[in-house]
Amino acid sequence: MNDLPSTKSSPSTAGTGLAHALGARSAALTWADLPPSALHWAKVGIIDTLGVTLAGSREPAARLCAKSLDLGDGPSLLLGSSRRTGALDAALVNGTASHALDFDDCNNTMGGHPSAPVLSALLPLADENASTGADFVLAYVAGFEVETKIALAVNFHHYQKGWHPTATLGVFGAAAACARLMKLDAEKTACALALAASFAAGIKANFGTMTKPLHVGNSARSGLLAARLAAQGFTANAASVFEHEQGFLDVFNGPGTYDTARALAAWAAPLDIVAPGIAIKQYPCCGSTHPAIDAMLSLVREHGLTVDKVQGVEAWIHQRRLQHTNRPQPGSALDAKFSLQYVLVRALMDGHVSLAHFDEQAHEDPRVQALLPRIKVAAYDDSQFAPSNHFGGAVRVTLTDGSVLQASVDQALGRTSAHPLPQHLLQAKFALCAASVLQAGAIEAVAEAVEGIENISDMRQLSGHLACVLI
Repeated sequence: MNDLPSTKSSPSTAGTGLAHALGARSAALTWADLPPSALHWAKVGIIDTLGVTLAGSREPAARLCAKSLDLGDGPSLLLGSSRRTGALDAALVNGTASHALDFDDCNNTMGGHPSAPVLSALLPLADENASTGADFVLAYVAGFEVETKIALAVNFHHYQKGWHPTATLGVFGAAAACARLMKLDAEKTACALALAASFAAGIKANFGTMTKPLHVGNSARSGLLAARLAAQGFTANAASVFEHEQGFLDVFNGPGTYDTARALAAWAAPLDIVAPGIAIKQYPCCGSTHPAIDAMLSLVREHGLTVDKVQGVEAWIHQRRLQHTNRPQPGSALDAKFSLQYVLVRALMDGHVSLAHFDEQAHEDPRVQALLPRIKVAAYDDSQFAPSNHFGGAVRVTLTDGSVLQASVDQALGRTSAHPLPQHLLQAKFALCAASVLQAGAIEAVAEAVEGIENISDMRQLSGHLACVLI
């Protein structure tokens, strides 16, 4: 990618702030800059996000969000329906649906979910502009790169402080992606990023409620709005919106807790969508719980483990992840998605963790309630995993006869591009998510369209398949 602006100095970036530097790089990205692996992983992210959004469209968070808006007719599809509305409203509703099940992809650099805010903004815009599939993919990769490189500058202090990076950083990805799809120049892309800095929002205190997926809908809408405003000549402090003493970096992180040079030096070296890449979830719950689930399920499968044989369970994950998943008595279905104790009970009791485990009052099952007190969780130490590993999980099960079974994983299956979820499992996940929403023929048509997305001349072809919903 030698034709990209230099990370040190160039006429377009020398002496300017982070918004200008990232704006220049994003606007300069071309199809020729994408290696085949970037196209592959873009297709993975798109099909996975479409699947979880379709399934999430049936959730109360998405339905209530749509009900609260004054929806009018427009060009952009509301996923899970055949209705088309304005692009901004579609971004808000689809974005909320994309994260309603907490089943959407993750990324290690971001410390959150990279694709949902970006694609939820791009899909309505692509409908509105009749964009090509190649332009859509390029915009997605650009937005993914912008949000994750900002994450590289601010994490993991940003994450630990209590911000929800999917939203607070995803809004920049959405803005950059929309600006790229609209073919805005470097200056206007920088302005869109500066506007996004004032739209950034989302705190972890609202995890376990409908507000968490609303964060994603809001960031998708805000990113699209930022790009639209910039295109119209709206002004913002692109010169120093990040670096100002009352700008994004010092306000959201604090002095001495970020490094923008780190982000710029790593731009497209490699593209973040390639490495560490997209983490595809096997289970519809908080990704922080997944390594422990994998460890528990390995014991269940290898030893024929059943509830009647178990006296107690101990589990360990990273302290940063335990902070929002140590919920010994979940109070709702959404809360249960963030309960390490609950998901381990389900893995032990049922041999899997599925969408049905987060339906309505599933967490109140008397069998679950009887097992929850037997699950003890803690943060792991350096004797269990390398200090650099923030993604491990370990489980120790004490049996009623006094014997002990143990298992650990360094990371959940599918966590990085180097440890991918097998293709057949990705396809099965999409089909499962889409089955309750789309007509049978449409499921296959969507999958085929995404597989050849670079050849699509008008993205409304894809949304046309997505509109073939069950009555």
